[in-house]
Amino acid sequence: MGHGVTVSESSNEWQAWLNSLDARGRAAAESLRARFEALGAADAGDWAKSEICEDLPHLARFMLLRSLWRGPIGGWAEPEAIDQLPVAQRILAAGANKEDLARLARAVAYEAVCATLDELDTGSDVNVSGIDVGWRVMESAEDGAPTGRALSGLHEDLLAMDPSGRDGADLWQ
Repeated sequence: MGHGVTVSESSNEWQAWLNSLDARGRAAAESLRARFEALGAADAGDWAKSEICEDLPHLARFMLLRSLWRGPIGGWAEPEAIDQLPVAQRILAAGANKEDLARLARAVAYEAVCATLDELDTGSDVNVSGIDVGWRVMESAEDGAPTGRALSGLHEDLLAMDPSGRDGADLWQ
């Protein structure tokens, strides 16, 4: 999100944008930026500004994609993760390298998550299925009620949400 902008330019842009908001808008923007920063988001101000200006559910999107990296994908990051799988034990007994097998499990988990997100993204497109039924992933408020803001294009940003900052570069090595 912050393509080549220096910190001082970015800070000046952020402050100028904040000054253009009313007190309520400024408070909301600063709170949202702080939440993104606490979650470790790069370009937290850009995420917050986009959410407010474009009315997009970027915080929910960030949280969902990052949690998928930390859970279903990242859960396989350590070679010991495969110890619980009898099939992995048989493959290891046949001479496989444990780190390679763990890396394979992580790559397969990534592909499964990406395919699932792609299906969720296209599920509301009646033309894809030919059937007049579909689905949407929606942001919800603290009370669980839908906000009406859809989380779309999730599969497109999955790699960018890699908490290591390497965009999944180690998945296919």
